[in-house]
Amino acid sequence: MIAVMIAGAVAMFVSLVCTRYLITFFRTRGTGQPILGKEDNGPEHHMMKQGTPTMGGLAIVVSAAVGWMVAHLRPNLAFSDQAMIMWVGIVVMAGMGFLDDFIKVRKRHNRGIFWKQKSYITLGLSMLLAWWLVSSTDVSQTLSITRATFPGWHLAMPVFVVFTGVMIWATSNAVNVTDGLDGLAGGSAMMGFLAFTIIAYWEFRNPAVYGDVVNPLDLAVLAAAFAGGCAGFLWFNAAPARIFMGDVGALGIGTALALLAITTNTQLLIILICGINVMEAGSVAIQMGVFKASGRKKRLFRMSPIHHHFELVGWPETTVIIRFWIISGICTASALAIFIADFTRVTDNL
Repeated sequence: MIAVMIAGAVAMFVSLVCTRYLITFFRTRGTGQPILGKEDNGPEHHMMKQGTPTMGGLAIVVSAAVGWMVAHLRPNLAFSDQAMIMWVGIVVMAGMGFLDDFIKVRKRHNRGIFWKQKSYITLGLSMLLAWWLVSSTDVSQTLSITRATFPGWHLAMPVFVVFTGVMIWATSNAVNVTDGLDGLAGGSAMMGFLAFTIIAYWEFRNPAVYGDVVNPLDLAVLAAAFAGGCAGFLWFNAAPARIFMGDVGALGIGTALALLAITTNTQLLIILICGINVMEAGSVAIQMGVFKASGRKKRLFRMSPIHHHFELVGWPETTVIIRFWIISGICTASALAIFIADFTRVTDNL
């Protein structure tokens, strides 16, 4: 538990320092986030935010890495192969986001050069990451909710790789879609990482039930480090935001959440843990479906993702953010309740 607490505390402190530095760094260079206007069907009501420093997600990823490494100064906490592969995947996906953010800032337009191809590139990277994780570690190849044996549907390696690859891709892009209001993505992600910290540490303390999980303590430390990184970043990202997360943060965070679900055997539970992200991405898919089905004449929402719809209905931005945080909190609490209830049921039968 001490290692977990160290990871979170160190990551939070480093995130506070790094985020403050990034704000100054980008402001002195006169670079900031471009906002899509009316001509691009963007949120015109957010034009006042144009020029706000972006790429703040760098602070989250860097601080989480520092917190995770510092925690390993504790004895009996080894650097696991699983976590090392996860970090490579997180850095690669965050790097893809950084490249897109950099091009947006340089072009002063909210679409990077890869905005059409980015989805395919991230899907390919997600598949490679899933294959590497499955082929190089003892991660359980079962479709699971709370543990490897529940429901315990074993999948052939190619099928499991495709499933988990799509899962990484979908989660990273769902977090990216959620990142449209000040603090919304960072706050909801912090709740998700806190949930995975509890889940992984619970699995570490109960190997008789969760023996299929490899190095759960290292996973708990990694999750705590990301939770701390998000918390430190939120100090400056809360409305009115002084810096935005950017794709570098959204893709890195989403990848970390998905990988934690895969390695803790909670692949299906992530649907609830990241419930707000599912709702946001789902609103985009529904909006596109209705729009195309109506011959490009009708829309279900005034604007998607759905947080923009509620803004246009008349909710102040802070109201949307806080209410969506409440929904996210309910989702993560419900996921933890399901996890603990299953553990109680299993242990009562032992």
